[in-house]
Amino acid sequence: MKTSPTIFRRLTILAGAAHAAAAIAGPAAAQDVAAGNTAFAQCAACHSVDDTNGVGPSLKGVVGRQAGTFPGFRFSRAMKGFNKPWDEKILDAYLTNPQAAVPGNIMPFSGVTDAKERADIIAYLKTLK
Repeated sequence: MKTSPTIFRRLTILAGAAHAAAAIAGPAAAQDVAAGNTAFAQCAACHSVDDTNGVGPSLKGVVGRQAGTFPGFRFSRAMKGFNKPWDEKILDAYLTNPQAAVPGNIMPFSGVTDAKERADIIAYLKTLK
């Protein structure tokens, strides 16, 4: 069976659209917990994964937790006022650009530019219960 040029163009356009949608899918895209654990090393300089606070608050149980609420940590006014639970979408925005996501927060981190790396970090954070 011969494929007409019109059908071929339509299939090519559809395939391109599907690829583009997958590329911008964000944290829901294929997540790799092991890679996220490795990438978390840059976060571990300030954040623990147990119940202790360091320079930054513990990230144990961060997914689903209200921003600015980990016990014993003194959060910035901006973070306490953010008043949203950390879900995948908000974590992705925050990891991309912390200052844009929560203006006035005091975390001295410029962000993670790679979407796959952010998705992997989020996958790892979801395991910290």
